[in-house]
Amino acid sequence: MMANKGTSGIFAPLVVLTRNLTGEKEFNKFRGKAISLHSQVIKDFCKPLGVDNKQVQGVIRLAKKNGEKLGFLA
Repeated sequence: MMANKGTSGIFAPLVVLTRNLTGEKEFNKFRGKAISLHSQVIKDFCKPLGVDNKQVQGVIRLAKKNGEKLGFLA
């Protein structure tokens, strides 16, 4: 198993347990879909507000950093 960021966040134990129960391949597939969906929600939210793509990408990066801090990327 690879070393992951965010292993000390509040959600890290749940993430690790879920990965162990579902298997790494299925877990990574699910997490990839969730990240993609979240990114799309951010884009869809920003579009009607006229936020430019550079700022949208910054918000997505911020969401990733917050996910690491919370342990979602454990």
